[in-house]
Amino acid sequence: MIITSTAVLSYYLCYDDVMAQRDKRSVSFPPDLAKAIDEAAAESGATFSSWITETASQRLRLEAGRRGVAAWEREHGPLTEEELAEGLARARHLLGRTRLSKRSA
Repeated sequence: MIITSTAVLSYYLCYDDVMAQRDKRSVSFPPDLAKAIDEAAAESGATFSSWITETASQRLRLEAGRRGVAAWEREHGPLTEEELAEGLARARHLLGRTRLSKRSA
């Protein structure tokens, strides 16, 4: 089989469009935590790696949100009880929840 430069270019263009770039890392977990992650990933139909990726992404979004609120409060003063209640109600609505979860973040 002869591979032309057009075929190789076509392969690379297709590959770049479909495959996300990844930076491979080696990390260590305590055995109990690794087992819990394996179980959570399997329960959600994800791989260990994708579960860790999604969890880390969510944590980074939460921290960015906290920094955003802190910056807003520095400029405008602390949020009032009414504003906090409204924000909580909006978050519950967006998440499809009607009451506060007993699980802490």
